[in-house]
Amino acid sequence: MSTVTVTTWSLEQTSPDDLRPAAAPPGDIRIVRAEIPSPEFSRFLYTAVGGDISWSDRLGMTYEQWRALLDRPGAETWVAYEKGTPAGYVELDPQDEGVVEIMYFGLVPAFRGRRIGGHLLSYGVARAWDLAQRWPDRPETKRVWLHTCSLDGPHAMDNYLRRGFRLFATKTAEEEAADMTGAWGRGRP
Repeated sequence: MSTVTVTTWSLEQTSPDDLRPAAAPPGDIRIVRAEIPSPEFSRFLYTAVGGDISWSDRLGMTYEQWRALLDRPGAETWVAYEKGTPAGYVELDPQDEGVVEIMYFGLVPAFRGRRIGGHLLSYGVARAWDLAQRWPDRPETKRVWLHTCSLDGPHAMDNYLRRGFRLFATKTAEEEAADMTGAWGRGRP
């Protein structure tokens, strides 16, 4: 198996005042929380968004593993829709001591470059900051963090920085190259 050099950047916000929201894009864009844990829908979002940018860490998960991940108190998935069609999502991962990770965030390829990403990220980060309002047993959020890497889309890092995230760690490593064929496998036109 071949390897690829991957740089991973970790970024954070430590106050809700750090968030610099993007303007909402024109058109019929709605962001809705997927309140019923659905391994099928979450796996669809994961492959639709990450299939062409090397997301592979969850592909081997079983249905039960997906369900356990989604059923945790405070775990939330927020989905952006354009005219009723899923355009992308942001997944919030509740962690200890008031920390929330933006575990996954991205757009389906057909929706990239249309100003939806900044709006979706802004909305998702705001939901990370107010997570305790929806989950009374959670402490107030004190920190929101995420990581991105050199395999992600070319505008990812710029979007995070524009939303007020600050870099706190960088690492470079050799990783096994994933055989990424996207959500359509090798049959995509």
